[in-house]
Amino acid sequence: MALLSFPNPVNETSARVVAGGVVVMATAAVTFDQPWLLGPLTYGFAARVLTGPKLSPLGQLATRVLTDRIPVEHRYSPGPPKRMAQGIGLVMSGTASVLLASGRRRAAYRVLLVLIGAAGLEAFLGVCLGCKVFALLMKTGVIPQSACESCNDIWSRYPEGRPPRET
Repeated sequence: MALLSFPNPVNETSARVVAGGVVVMATAAVTFDQPWLLGPLTYGFAARVLTGPKLSPLGQLATRVLTDRIPVEHRYSPGPPKRMAQGIGLVMSGTASVLLASGRRRAAYRVLLVLIGAAGLEAFLGVCLGCKVFALLMKTGVIPQSACESCNDIWSRYPEGRPPRET
């Protein structure tokens, strides 16, 4: 596996664990006025955009330690939308870092509050806003259909060509 690659498909449980870690770090930065936490937070997003969980301490913790200990049926989703979501997190944490460096702490923390909200939706409800944006951009033609073939055919994710029946 190449270093600069992103997993496809992505384990949703791992994605939610990582999002929970982002919520904890960003909340701690704002609540306890610890702006230095923006460094590891921004690094983590950059590492995950470039390499998936390979160079991300939070990604490694999620994929190698925590995910297998969570007693749920693991579901998988396409990688490209999740990579875009990490990219949006990188832009937001990077923006907060720039605002902080320019002396605009309050504005930086406001950006982090939006990031906390988005990561919280993923962590606690399984709603990936970056994935929703990805789908919208595909629908409008900004992102080509070829960027995520499995996004186009949701039924191909199931061996029988349809989702399993709820019992």
